[in-house]
Amino acid sequence: MGLRPVDLAREHGLSTQAVRNYEEAGILPPAERTPSGYRVYAPRHAAALRAFLALAPAHGHATATAIMRAVNGDAVEEALRLIDGSHAQLAGDRRTLEEVERALHDLVPPSGPEPGTTFIGPLAHRLGVRPATLRTWERAGLVVPGRDPLTGYRVYTPADVRDAELAHQLRRGGHGLEQIARVLERVRAAGGPEPLRATLREWRDRLTVRGRAMLAGAAALDAYLGCR
Repeated sequence: MGLRPVDLAREHGLSTQAVRNYEEAGILPPAERTPSGYRVYAPRHAAALRAFLALAPAHGHATATAIMRAVNGDAVEEALRLIDGSHAQLAGDRRTLEEVERALHDLVPPSGPEPGTTFIGPLAHRLGVRPATLRTWERAGLVVPGRDPLTGYRVYTPADVRDAELAHQLRRGGHGLEQIARVLERVRAAGGPEPLRATLREWRDRLTVRGRAMLAGAAALDAYLGCR
């Protein structure tokens, strides 16, 4: 027995127009048509819709769409390549998080005057960024170096270096400058790393949610492949 657009839509709380849009986008395979032009879907279309809606939270709308188009175009290897890319990105995000956590382990509030200052060139070399990047971070409030009273050069204390290292890692993790500035400002104001620990816990939770979503998306896509 054929399924109507409303039958597919009702299961997920969608509009019938959304179902038609998904078909036009290649997310669903083409529907059969009645002599009067009405769409008639089959169980495989319902499985395709379930697969896409499960893939989207894991891979993002654009990648999930590309995966479904590849599958519907009999390019399963391309779909698997896209999925591999998302898994690699998630693994990279986990590595970045671990690197930030290691940096946080050494984040100790400064006590008294600190020797061992450095300048913008050596610090940029240490981080593997350009001096212009450090100046951009300074304008955004991420790192606030002092100035040498004689030369006017920027002088970075060990605490500034730690801020720069944490900013660098958080940038690699995809955080925006404003968000990083707020985190580092709270760390400096609080005199300790707890605000950053909370941010890292939230980051880890998001990675866990995405990892679980990838499992759900893989199961739904496998079910759809079995219907084809």
